[in-house]
Amino acid sequence: MKIIFVINDLEFLFSHRIDICIRCIGLGYRVHVIGPYKAELAEQLKKLGIVFHHVNFSRGGKNPFIEFSSMVGLYKIFKKTKPDMVHLITIKPYLYGGIVAKLLDIESLVASVAGLGIVFSSNSIKYVLLRKILHPFYKLAFSHDNQTVIFQNKDDKQNLLDFGVVSNDKCVIIRGSGVDLNLFQNTIEKDNKPVIVSMASRLLLDKGVKVFVDASKILKQKEVNVEFWLIGSPDFGNSNSVSNRQLSKWSSQGLIKLLGNRDDIAVLFSKSNIVVLPSFYGEGLPKVLIEAAACGRAVITTDHPGCRDAIEPKKSGLLIPVNNCAELANNIEYLANNKQVREDMGKAGRLLAEGEFSVVTVVDTHIDLYKALLKNTYDVKFF
Repeated sequence: MKIIFVINDLEFLFSHRIDICIRCIGLGYRVHVIGPYKAELAEQLKKLGIVFHHVNFSRGGKNPFIEFSSMVGLYKIFKKTKPDMVHLITIKPYLYGGIVAKLLDIESLVASVAGLGIVFSSNSIKYVLLRKILHPFYKLAFSHDNQTVIFQNKDDKQNLLDFGVVSNDKCVIIRGSGVDLNLFQNTIEKDNKPVIVSMASRLLLDKGVKVFVDASKILKQKEVNVEFWLIGSPDFGNSNSVSNRQLSKWSSQGLIKLLGNRDDIAVLFSKSNIVVLPSFYGEGLPKVLIEAAACGRAVITTDHPGCRDAIEPKKSGLLIPVNNCAELANNIEYLANNKQVREDMGKAGRLLAEGEFSVVTVVDTHIDLYKALLKNTYDVKFF
């Protein structure tokens, strides 16, 4: 049996889906991955026994010839490899891959909607028009007869149901991509002075970076004893990226401590007291929030699709309105001054992670979905 995973970024594959790939190999699948080439990560895939194919997915998507070439690349690989199942992850892969799989009559199809992005989270004229243009492409991409569409939150599911492009019987919700509970361990909060407040994400404006910095400015003026850690790096392929110049300015003003892009998030969260994500981006279910919960840290995030689905409000964390630095500052100050509340929220977060967000559970659920689709196709057991 052969399965192909299609993704627009190999780093995202390794951070969010590699456990599923590894489980499939263990079950006897021949696993292929299609995505943009990155030498080190492609070599890691090879060592795992995964066949890699290069297809570029442009970030901006403004050149129709480049977009068409991505679809042609998928068409050629699908036709040559003849997969029994294709799993499409993120927007362009599930749009382009869904259309190509329909044309080639691929036996079984999974599409993972890990957030709908700014196209569905903005109601500006530009994106309203873009949604209308994209409607027939979405409808075709989700029209496969033997297909499951995975959502990470109920709002995204309802958006596409209301958009009229997917049927309810194809939809399932899996809350996030899971967290390794052995790596992200429940640690006792350090008695830091100042209290450390961490935000980890791509450094985009719609991830709430400026809201985070403005909250720091408010608390600095009030002389609240907190330190703001900003973890991550700019994404210059995204028009909403924060510039290096702006980051340097904020750092020089003492508003944030810049930690850059890190692969030791579990360690950094264990050193933190509070984790925040003031995002108003089109999130699926932010992995950083379930990682914070697994580490036993109180969370502050926005009352926004995906973000609110990652916590139990007032139990494992607090919700604030989007784009509201004053409310973020008020909630940080409250938690900074109430250690017992933080600890109680952290305990509730760890229980939530153990019950809902374990990567083992998430992988098991994916394998069950694969079994069901393959049974529909072949009426035999492959696992």
